Amino acid sequence: MKFDKPAKTFEEQLDILINRGMEIPDHSQALHDLTHVNYYRLQAYWLPYETSRDPHRFQEGTSFETVLKHYKFDRELRLLLLDAIEYLEVSFRTQWAYHISHAYGSHGYLENSKGLRKDERRLIADIEDLKNHVQRSDEVFVKHYKEHYEEELPPAWVSCEVLSLGLLSRLYSNLRAYKVRRDISASYRLDETFLEGFLEHLTYVRNVCAHHSRLWNRHLTKKMPLPKSKPEGLRENIHIDKLNQSEHKIYNTLVVIQHLMTIICPASNWALKLYALINNYSINSKRMGFPESWEALPLWKQALRTKESIK
Repeated sequence: MKFDKPAKTFEEQLDILINRGMEIPDHSQALHDLTHVNYYRLQAYWLPYETSRDPHRFQEGTSFETVLKHYKFDRELRLLLLDAIEYLEVSFRTQWAYHISHAYGSHGYLENSKGLRKDERRLIADIEDLKNHVQRSDEVFVKHYKEHYEEELPPAWVSCEVLSLGLLSRLYSNLRAYKVRRDISASYRLDETFLEGFLEHLTYVRNVCAHHSRLWNRHLTKKMPLPKSKPEGLRENIHIDKLNQSEHKIYNTLVVIQHLMTIICPASNWALKLYALINNYSINSKRMGFPESWEALPLWKQALRTKESIK
């Protein structure tokens, strides 16, 4: 079927919502919001409130303000996640460079000798990707290296600073060297196989955030693997609800991020900010895979022990 629908004016978009049963208390404000936040971006936040798709009808009491509240919450959640992911990414880079260079030398990360890699073709592709990262970099330390040394690529402790999270994830995934994988994962008290899967998942989540895409009520296509025995007690905070597919929601990701933040940045109040964000917007956290009374679970209870100070 050929698409032949005409473009709608902002006024027409507002009329569509009204005709479908959405409450618009302030028409001029709603029109202003539609002028600056695309109709189809907001659509993802009102879909759960539709009682019918053919014809489109909203459940009674659904207001434009409620939809916008969820959109604003989601924006702040993405920013909060990016804040934590920065700490994690910088730490992962540091651990990767430290352990692989001490085990195999400054440029050992480029080699496939001694069975260092699982897949040599993947290594070649990743090295080409790294070369592009280095070539595009305008960092002073990269420029200094190029001016003073003959090797095309810098040592691991320099190269790590221009790695994307995706490339870092692939380099770790392709490592066959068990001791290096174990030493890196041990820094976070995690199983080395779980860390591999989590890095892949975190790259996906990071890209969702960086592209300003929705996290609230999102079905995460790149599901996070579940931690097993390491570290002791972490699994108690994970929520599995097969009926509502909680394993495809963001909550379990937040559990692991909070665990890592306690190691990487123990003075951080990241969990407090998450708690405050959810409560300030009165968001139904179940749509993000949160269990009932999530803040009473051991990991969160410990992190939120001073939550009274932010009320």
